[in-house]
Amino acid sequence: MDEENTLKLYFIPYLAAGHMIPLCDIATLFASRGQHVTIITTPSNAQILRKSISDAVIHLHTVQFPSKQVGLPDGVETMTALTNLADSAKFYQAAMLLQGPIGDFVEQNPPDCIVADFMMPWVGDLANRLRIPRLAFNGFSLFTVSAMESIRKHRSQTDPFTIPDFPHHITLRARPPKSTTGFMESLLEKELTSHGLIVNNFAELDGEEYIEHYERITGHKAWHLGPVSLIRRTEQDKAERGQNSVVKVDELLSWLNSKPLNSVLYICFGSVCHFPDNQLYEIASAIEASGYGFIWVVPEKKGKEEESEEEKRKWLPIGFEKKGIIIRGWAPQVVILGHRAVGAFVTHCGWNSTLEAVSEGVPMITWPVHSEQFYNEKLITEVRGIGVEVGAEEWSSIGFGEREKVVSRESIEKAVRRLMDGGDEAEQIRRRAHEYGRKARLAVEEGGSSHNNLTALIDDIKRLRA
Repeated sequence: MDEENTLKLYFIPYLAAGHMIPLCDIATLFASRGQHVTIITTPSNAQILRKSISDAVIHLHTVQFPSKQVGLPDGVETMTALTNLADSAKFYQAAMLLQGPIGDFVEQNPPDCIVADFMMPWVGDLANRLRIPRLAFNGFSLFTVSAMESIRKHRSQTDPFTIPDFPHHITLRARPPKSTTGFMESLLEKELTSHGLIVNNFAELDGEEYIEHYERITGHKAWHLGPVSLIRRTEQDKAERGQNSVVKVDELLSWLNSKPLNSVLYICFGSVCHFPDNQLYEIASAIEASGYGFIWVVPEKKGKEEESEEEKRKWLPIGFEKKGIIIRGWAPQVVILGHRAVGAFVTHCGWNSTLEAVSEGVPMITWPVHSEQFYNEKLITEVRGIGVEVGAEEWSSIGFGEREKVVSRESIEKAVRRLMDGGDEAEQIRRRAHEYGRKARLAVEEGGSSHNNLTALIDDIKRLRA
């Protein structure tokens, strides 16, 4: 490729798995088109990323994370390591302090464009100072961003909570917590000062009605480039996406190979959602009552990595583990979802998990917990009809800690049976899920909507540079 025509791009991810993994996949997309790409991160995160990217294609520049400066233990460089609200606040403070070392590097080696997570709002001032374009990334669907913008502009007071001025009539089971609404709105406002928004989704899933709605109410441009998880083609590539799996992938696949089509339930609530023991027990009891095989990912309990039998009994019925696989820690999720034996996914509706399920044609049982997940649930269940709701009503500001409401085993089992027991409703949901999986794969192929959007975005940045 002509070196003079190559773009020099910097990517600045927020240091949480759900933000870092998709933005680094997006960086890989640009590098695959011959652009000069550098990801700016911290040393321990660079170690994780090196396993899934080629140094020959993508460069990594590291800056030290100021853990001690804000009162965090040395070596804490990712949100996954945190278990309380106080430490989350310290972590965000430390991420803001990266403005100094990252700013120094960028000013001394200016790129043609910066792509930054919206959780790093200071990047906007840096880009303006250097007079270079900034593209924002927030890891949400455009449906969700549109919902947030509609609420921000119209201040809906209806109860139950209905999203105002929206293409679909959507009523949420809960209101967003006030503790996070103001913080999120300030980030969205800053995001709108960027040149455009990069979306890890494909236009067919968000829908033209939401693309038009977003551009009408914000005057901002959105570029759909996903699903970016589909750049992982081989089983090894999929297994190495994110952190190291705590289970052997070959053994997992061997177990799945022994199961009939659509007979296994996959349960995972992401890397930062930790349920208390009483809720875990309800989940286990519901799965046991349903009779289906399962793979259940349970985040490690910090400080309780070696649980006693007495502690286990607080959340695990006797003999339960023999009927499936419990993974304590990081799991190769894309590999699991891609297996024919997996018939449904019980999910917290985090956007990465949602899109990975859509890409593999797996219908979902939705259980939102925090952040933007209650919006994602409505896109899955009411708008696109590729999942069923478990009935979660508690919208938390964080993913861990005690809950006021426990979702009962009866509600969980009912949702599982709606999808796994067959019947007309289940078959229609499964058919739609498979169809969206097909559309997702077409979107990233040559001539597909996301592939064409990437071409147009590269051309747009080149015009800005000229």
